[in-house]
Amino acid sequence: MLSFRPVRAFAVALLLALPVALLPFAGAQAADRTVRGGRLDWGIKSSFLSYITGPIAQGSWALTGGTATVGSRFRFHSATGSYDPDSGAFRASFSGGVRFTGHQKADGTYELDLTISRPTVRISGGGGTLYADMTSKAKGSGRLTTAEQVPLAALDLSGISMVGGGSPVALNNVPATLTSQGANAFAGYYTAGTPLDPVSLSVDVAAAKKPVSPSTSRPAGEPTGKAQGEPAGERATGRFRTAAVDWGVRRTYREYVTGPVAKGEWTLSDGAQDGGALFRFPRGTGSYDAGKGTLDAHFAGTVRFTGTGTGAGTGLDLTLTEVAVRVKDGKGTLFADVTDAAEGSPPRKAVPLITFPAEDFTPKKSLASLTEVPATLTAPGAETFGSLYKAGTAMDPVSLAVAVDDKARLPALPDLGSDASAAAEPTASATTTPSPAPSPAGPAAEAASSSSVGAGTYAAIGAGALVAAGLAGLAVRTVRRRSGAAAADES
Repeated sequence: MLSFRPVRAFAVALLLALPVALLPFAGAQAADRTVRGGRLDWGIKSSFLSYITGPIAQGSWALTGGTATVGSRFRFHSATGSYDPDSGAFRASFSGGVRFTGHQKADGTYELDLTISRPTVRISGGGGTLYADMTSKAKGSGRLTTAEQVPLAALDLSGISMVGGGSPVALNNVPATLTSQGANAFAGYYTAGTPLDPVSLSVDVAAAKKPVSPSTSRPAGEPTGKAQGEPAGERATGRFRTAAVDWGVRRTYREYVTGPVAKGEWTLSDGAQDGGALFRFPRGTGSYDAGKGTLDAHFAGTVRFTGTGTGAGTGLDLTLTEVAVRVKDGKGTLFADVTDAAEGSPPRKAVPLITFPAEDFTPKKSLASLTEVPATLTAPGAETFGSLYKAGTAMDPVSLAVAVDDKARLPALPDLGSDASAAAEPTASATTTPSPAPSPAGPAAEAASSSSVGAGTYAAIGAGALVAAGLAGLAVRTVRRRSGAAAADES
């Protein structure tokens, strides 16, 4: 499995909004605010990931619950919680998880098996802690332990004031160290006080609203609405209310685009939405036959991948638009119009990119859906991605939802917050001082792992978490540039 290369250095900065005197929420009007959406980016510990994927553990990691990768970090999503700008008290819980496995045994199980999920950041009285649900096997005995909201990492908020922030509230590259409880939950691979990777987060906050009466409230998810001019309870035969298809193309392709070879990014337009680990193409129109399980749908949205690599063949400018899905005889195909500006070739219409199984595509509670079904690259799809992958390669899974009447609601997209299309950058850089990080299996094992790292593994970092010496107090929005990552593989 191809992974990505870790970021070489981190800076720490507090990214809150303008000073208290300029904030519309400041002063007497300030009150507890609800955290509604956002993301947390954390690499956990880069040397641990190097060890997992290295020649000793020969393991891997897997994402769960909609977690995405951004550079060398994991992105957790859909923040909920509260923030009090008067006291600076802050709590934000995020969705998603990561499972690490290594040292596979003859029976197919793993000696190393660790899952970290549902991270929560709590800040109060100038101190901060990152909690998480933990499932791990103890080193040696193999005893499985599961615990909820373990205080995993202490956050160094030295010089940072959480008082008087606006929205979004953002913390960038805050130093983190392993707690004693976290060391136990980490299966004994590290001792308390070990530096971990720094933590970044950005969440939206809003004043708590009064409860809305059931008669006027709307449940979570995308409303389907009623077709304009149609009588209630009626619809044209063979048509549907709305639909959406979710597809991330392929994780390693996204990492290739943003990595050191292509040095690029992606942009979304025409209604396409970013779900972290996937792109949503919404507002589906077309026809659907529940009895036959057939669908012919066209969706809104465009995704464009660009790269500025200077080496031969590293230029990249690929656009996918006019996404369509057809389902027939238990099989689905996703099409798109393809423009490869870097190659200078003319646009290609309705290119069949992937196929996926769709055996059971009948409505349940007014919603016909497929959730994360496996997708396979076609021969024209392989040509589209510059032959980085062979036909038959497993691509990112596909989710498809078709609302057949007014009662149905499309599944909610992972909530990355209002700043999802931009990355906050500090206004001033900070100096960093590396400190050594102990190996999960001893210094010799980690040294052996790092010396043998090649394509498909993390390059090991001899330094652990970095201690910051600088701050920035103004939130700056820039065009998103997801950094880190490695070249796409063909496996």
